[in-house]
Amino acid sequence: MGKGFFKVPVAVNEPIKTYAPGTVERDQVLAAYKELWNANTEVPLYINGKEVRTGDTAAIRPPHDHQHVAGTYHRGGKKEVQEAIATAIEARKTWSQLPWEQRAGIFLKAAELIAGPYRARINAATMINQSKTIFQAEIDSACELIDFLRFNVQYMTEIYAEQPESTSGAWNRLEYRPLEGFVYCISPFNFTAIAGNLPASAALMGNVCVWKPSDHQMLSAQVIVEVFREAGVPDGVINMVNADPVMMTDEVMTHPDFSGVHFTGSTSVFRSLWTKVGENINNYKTYPKIVGETGGKDFIVAHSSAVPAQVATAIVRGAFEFQGQKCSAASRAYIPQSMWSEVENLIRTDVESFKMGSPEDMSNFITAVIHEGSFDKLAKYIDAAKNDSNADVVIGGNYDKSKGWFVDPTVIVTTDPKYVTMETELFGPVITIYIYEDDKYAEMLELVDETSEYALTGAILGQDRYAVSQATTALENCAGNFYINDKCTGAVVGQQPFGGARASGTNDKAGSKLNLLRWVSPRMIKETFVTPTDYRYPFLGE
Repeated sequence: MGKGFFKVPVAVNEPIKTYAPGTVERDQVLAAYKELWNANTEVPLYINGKEVRTGDTAAIRPPHDHQHVAGTYHRGGKKEVQEAIATAIEARKTWSQLPWEQRAGIFLKAAELIAGPYRARINAATMINQSKTIFQAEIDSACELIDFLRFNVQYMTEIYAEQPESTSGAWNRLEYRPLEGFVYCISPFNFTAIAGNLPASAALMGNVCVWKPSDHQMLSAQVIVEVFREAGVPDGVINMVNADPVMMTDEVMTHPDFSGVHFTGSTSVFRSLWTKVGENINNYKTYPKIVGETGGKDFIVAHSSAVPAQVATAIVRGAFEFQGQKCSAASRAYIPQSMWSEVENLIRTDVESFKMGSPEDMSNFITAVIHEGSFDKLAKYIDAAKNDSNADVVIGGNYDKSKGWFVDPTVIVTTDPKYVTMETELFGPVITIYIYEDDKYAEMLELVDETSEYALTGAILGQDRYAVSQATTALENCAGNFYINDKCTGAVVGQQPFGGARASGTNDKAGSKLNLLRWVSPRMIKETFVTPTDYRYPFLGE
């Protein structure tokens, strides 16, 4: 029973630490890195708060040193998946009825645990398991996850406060109920923050979750579970299960109590999930919510009025940070002919200054791609570009997997605006450039819009405001997050709600109220104070 209209702490973005030489945070994360590197961590399944060890294990191998084993994780079967579902449904009975301020307190505590005692550990786990530099780990696994947790609590209270009008004769109330059933959360390898937010955002609104993290993120997933447990998430509310994805999805999505999927990953997988919902629609108690953020073929457009150094920096940061493994990463660019020579030289100078290797060496700007499958795919497209008559590898193009999955930052220039690497999502440190004639700006904008099936992020750089406005209008439908005079990555919770449309997802904007509204099923309550006792209306009078 509520005993007050409670105000939560005003959400603020977590400050990003520098990790400069000599700082305390640098020493702390390096110590945590060494500890986790040698710990041989065992990651179990977590079902109803219990650690489940099946004996079916796989190794956790750092992408930048794939011969090293940093730990093992257990994989479940049908039995474990079914137990997780049953547990979640049972936990819903009490979790869904818990006062909202109690749920808020749990996830606000989780944010502070990450900001303080768990910060070095979650960053180090992300550096090891996902080969992120300390800066990329800090803005992801620490700051963004903290921001998700804090801002989601604030957004929840704002949602609850949105109520219909009432009259003196009737009181109208809107309840924001959790979904009837359980939510299936499928998270990717590339962002620890997403892995934490997918189940946490749904759980905050009173839902229960079966969470499948990526095989290539199990070390940082383990730290997320540690944080949630210490923060007080009750047993059964968030169950972490790693299992064969096809089997697990079949078990989950044929269950009558399946009420929603919260997904980040590939477009092809998301489409298969949508298909399974359609195939099983007659089995469900309610129509499931389908929320997904998927692929991208994100662009940078430079107008002839742009500053070349700004264009080059947007490309270098947008395409090569975290080895291009962001769904928002720049992977195609359109540069005016008059500017290309200068931009190319600036990019080349930057790339030649990069150091590549382990994230433990904080002078490295580039580390490894996530696994051998990604490495082989990138190598195939790079080799093809070297041999194709309508493409030229002008920067980079080398790769080496003897120690880790290392691919050099690579720039391809093509004379075909529909060349395969202008259209295909590669998810690596490869960007393809199309050089257009300065006076063909309008035609080029049409190319940008029609070239890709995706519509996630994009950027326009230029000093001519008419040209910027022209691009903003022409590219309206091909980027859910659109940047003016900036790179196309780096959305911040509370500032730039993130998501795209077309083949890039349902555009439900993680880090905003729009996303949280997908995890509720509102109930309208009208209470009449003086109830009529006669059916007759005045118009019936003689």
